[in-house]
Amino acid sequence: MNIIIVGCGKVGLELAARLSQEGHAVTMLDTNADLMKTVLGPLDVQGVVGNGTSYSAQMEAGILDADLLIAVTDKDETSLFSCLIARKAGNCQTIARVRDPQYFEEIRFIKEELGLSMAVNPDRAAASYIARLIQIPSAMEIDSFAKGRVNLVRFQIPADSPMIGKRLADIGARANTEMLICMIERGGDVIIPDGNRTIEENDALWVVVNLPRINKVFRAFGIHGHSIKNVMIAGGGRVSYYLAQALLKSKIGVKLIEVNPGKCRRLSDMLPGAEIICGDATDEQLLHEEGIADTDAFVSLTDIDEENIMLSLYAQKVSKAKLITKISRITFEEVINALPLGTVVCPRALTTERILRYVRSMDTSDNNVETLYYLAGGRAEALEFAVRDNAQSRRVVDVPLMELPLKSNLLICCIYRGGKIITPGGRDTLQIGDTVIVVTTHKGLKDLTDILKD
Repeated sequence: MNIIIVGCGKVGLELAARLSQEGHAVTMLDTNADLMKTVLGPLDVQGVVGNGTSYSAQMEAGILDADLLIAVTDKDETSLFSCLIARKAGNCQTIARVRDPQYFEEIRFIKEELGLSMAVNPDRAAASYIARLIQIPSAMEIDSFAKGRVNLVRFQIPADSPMIGKRLADIGARANTEMLICMIERGGDVIIPDGNRTIEENDALWVVVNLPRINKVFRAFGIHGHSIKNVMIAGGGRVSYYLAQALLKSKIGVKLIEVNPGKCRRLSDMLPGAEIICGDATDEQLLHEEGIADTDAFVSLTDIDEENIMLSLYAQKVSKAKLITKISRITFEEVINALPLGTVVCPRALTTERILRYVRSMDTSDNNVETLYYLAGGRAEALEFAVRDNAQSRRVVDVPLMELPLKSNLLICCIYRGGKIITPGGRDTLQIGDTVIVVTTHKGLKDLTDILKD
C-alpha cells in the first residue's frame, strides 16, 4: 500500500521503519527539513518537507495515490486537520493520534465529522494497559484476544517453582487446569517450544489461559500474589490522569505525586477521589512520609525516563510493591530488561502496535489480522485471525493440525469457537467461524494461510 505519515517524531519514525519492512511504500511529511535529512537516511522511505495541513504539500507527497494517511504530529489540531485535508483531497483512509483528554471525550463526534478511520490515544492506551496489570498483580504483561475472552499472560518463574525441570507436555496435568505455554523468554532468546521443552529458573513464560483460571496457574508455578488495594503514582501527566480515573472506578486507592502546583490543582478538580501530593517524587523523605514502603503498587510515570528508572529501582529496594515503569525512549533495551523495573510500558510502542494492527487489517484478503501484539521487544508476534468462508480457508479448514505444513517457530496456541476456548492438540481442526491465535517469530503475517510453509 501507499502510506503517508505526517510527523517525523518517534512514533512516525517507528511506524515508517516497520511499515517499510512489511513492504509498504512510505512517504514522510514534516516541516523540519534538517530532521528529515538526519532521520530518513537509514530508512527506505521517501521524504517531503512541508506542512501536513497544506493541500499542496499533501499533493506533493502523493495523496491522490495514497491508501492511508497517518497523522502523528505533536499537536492534535494539526493531526486532525491533516486527516481532514487527506479525506477531501485523496479520499484515502486516515488515522490520527489524539492525546488531549477533552478531544478524546468527543472522539466519536470528531471521527464521524472528519471521516477518521481510527483515532489513537497513546496515553489512554497506556493507562488501560497498566490498569489491567494492576488487577492481576503477578502478571508482567497481559494481551487480550477475541474481544477480551482469550488472554496471553507473561509471568516470571520463581527460583523455588515446583515446575522447574518439568516438561511442558506434563505441566497442564500437574497444574490441573487448561492452559498452553506458547513462548519462553530465556536470557536473550525467544523460544517457541514443543512439549519436550523443560522449564528453567528465571524463564519468562507466555501462557494462553482463561483469566478466571489465572490464579490457579500462578499457584501451580509457585507464584503467590496478593490483591492491590492502593497505588502510588509518580508524575501527574495524561497517563497518570487516565490511570487514576480507571483505578478509582475499580475502588482502588490512588496517591499521586506531582511537583507542579498548577497541575496539582487541576488534578484535584478532575480526580476528587484521589489524594494529590504536591511535591517532588524524587525526594526520598517525601516518598517515605507518603508510605512508599507500604504501597501495593508503585507506578513511575514522570516525563523523564531516567527519573522513572531511578524511582522504580528505589521502590524495589524499599518495598514489595508491584512495579510499573514508563519509558518513552527504549534505546538500551538489554540493559533496561536486566534491571528490576517490573513491567516496562512504552506508550509509543502501544500506539505503533495499534496502528500496525489496523494497517494489516486493510489487506485485501478475507482472513486478515484481527489483532496484533509485539512480544519480547518485537522479537515475536501474537496474531488473531478470523477463519472466514472463502476459497483460501479451504487450505486450512478440516485438516488436523498435525497434518498442516506449518512454518517453523510458529504455534497455533488457541482456537475460540462458539464461546468456547479450545487448547489445540494435533487432532483438532480449524472450522469456519473460528478465531485462531498464533504466536510466531516470523514477521509480517497478514493472512491465516501465511502460517503455512511457502
